[in-house]
Amino acid sequence: MKELTKGYPAKVILLFAFPLMASFIFQQLYNMVDAKIVSAYVGTDAFAAIGATAVVSNTIIGFINGLTQGFAIPVANAFGAQNFKQIKRFVAGAVVLTFSTALVLTIAGELLIKKILIALHTTDDIMYYAVSYVKIIIAGIIFTAVYNFCANTLRAIGDSKTPLYCLIIAVVLNIFLDILFVKGFSWGIKGAAYATISAQAVSGFSCLIYMIYKYREILPSKGDFNVSADEYSNLITTGLAMGLMSCIVNIGTVILQGAINGLGTSIITAHTAARRLFDILTIFLYSIGLAMTTYVSQNMGAGEVKRIKQGIFQAHIIVTVMTTVLTAICFTLGRPIIEWITSTDSAEIVEPAVMYMKISILFFYVLGPLFVMRCSLQGMGQKVMPVVSSITEMLIKIMSVIFLVPRFAYKGVAFTEPISWVTMAVILWIAYFMELPGLEQKTKAQV
Repeated sequence: MKELTKGYPAKVILLFAFPLMASFIFQQLYNMVDAKIVSAYVGTDAFAAIGATAVVSNTIIGFINGLTQGFAIPVANAFGAQNFKQIKRFVAGAVVLTFSTALVLTIAGELLIKKILIALHTTDDIMYYAVSYVKIIIAGIIFTAVYNFCANTLRAIGDSKTPLYCLIIAVVLNIFLDILFVKGFSWGIKGAAYATISAQAVSGFSCLIYMIYKYREILPSKGDFNVSADEYSNLITTGLAMGLMSCIVNIGTVILQGAINGLGTSIITAHTAARRLFDILTIFLYSIGLAMTTYVSQNMGAGEVKRIKQGIFQAHIIVTVMTTVLTAICFTLGRPIIEWITSTDSAEIVEPAVMYMKISILFFYVLGPLFVMRCSLQGMGQKVMPVVSSITEMLIKIMSVIFLVPRFAYKGVAFTEPISWVTMAVILWIAYFMELPGLEQKTKAQV
């Protein structure tokens, strides 16, 4: 366990964020390995199918991850106040809510996925691959839920290293199983899906076993499952706020993906490759933001208002420096990375992907502060404005589908998210300055 209520804020935030960055990088690595092996041994149509279904599976998985991140906020508040009795009750309530939600989403996803893909205008040449792949991924949601629940609970008490170690094991296993199932057994795209859910199961249960062994003091006993209505209300409101935020963003992305699918298989492939690189580069900024959720939550529980303000200011400096480095990497190495991911140098695929990344990276100077502010507000217990910002992003993506994409094609897609980032950043900054006057009173009300 580690308290983020002591020490120089920037140092504490970075030390907590580094394992998060590594975790997300490894997570993206095994996603990229899936894509690389599929493109090399099955074909570009199968690769495009993974991209066309990613927004659907990411919406479901993102909701569970956001939900468990939200459940971790009351745990972090209680840890900041050193109230271990309440930590146990919050963990007990989170267990019930997490697995109930995972069960519902798995059943609904399996029943509706093909209709969703049809509604998204998934092209006929990749439909078989798309359905085959995503149905298996959805069947493994329970394993993702186990990992996210354990990882976010551990991070709430200051342990961001254990989830990383469990994920490293899963990545190594996933690479081995990818090669075995796809190339060795010739299972095609289904082999990649089975490799992914197998790796997720290992990461989830290894994290759970470690938590049971190492952190018995936060594990609930039978009596701790008598969670009060107020405690359930706290868990549900914080969980839904973060889960819906992720879900709303992904709904907008799903709608945008429908427009991308209408631009043809080459553009689908280009966008899939660009998003693989984009997702890796944003990890560094998002990890600082996610670290701020735990940092602010613990300091709210401890009543450290001045420390919260210092941490937010210093986090802005950190993400600005990071963006400068990432921009240099993207402009120098973006093209060869895209060519490696897609296993092709075709201009029809590579050029749109490179264009997308160069436009996006320049707006990371807005995206980094956006992550810091949104996650900090969530840590303060602000449930409304982060969701409002996400609704704004969804609406901008819908407007893009109606106005920008028909007129500017894929270039319209490339400018959609930067427009939404600028708009959201303004909303969140306004929300932060409105929150400041009552911040001290709010910390006194925590736990």
